[in-house]
Amino acid sequence: MSFQSSALLLSWVAILLLALVVAGLVRQVHALGQGTSSPTGLGPAPGTPAPSFDRLGPGLLLFLDRDCGVCTDVLAAADGLGPLHAIFSGPPADGAAALPGATVLTGEQDGLFADYRVPATPFAVMVGADGRVRAAEPVGSPGALRAMTLEAAR
Repeated sequence: MSFQSSALLLSWVAILLLALVVAGLVRQVHALGQGTSSPTGLGPAPGTPAPSFDRLGPGLLLFLDRDCGVCTDVLAAADGLGPLHAIFSGPPADGAAALPGATVLTGEQDGLFADYRVPATPFAVMVGADGRVRAAEPVGSPGALRAMTLEAAR
């Protein structure tokens, strides 16, 4: 076998392996975008009593961080989804206080973030009027937030 034939064969093998890796990554991104791959043990389980319900009341709890790139988009998409509690680990993002009717809490890294077992931001929790968690999951986009709130409303 000549050097040129060997190089061509190795190139095709490398292209095939690269295609398989890319296909796996695309599948994982699609699953995360659809919310089908929700990790267990994150946040309170649906049906359990919501921590600090007497302090917050019912509604959408959005756990955010000022330095989170997608948090601003998710916060803007939450406008009009019912009572909103924007909970920041540190200082709030610019424009967070401008949301009508929203409660903005800051410096909660060791408070509500710990109580709700929030692993990363943005993270959403729907709490019903009965004080129980309806849904709790990471939301990586405004679309994922809308899907989660629609599912929790059922």
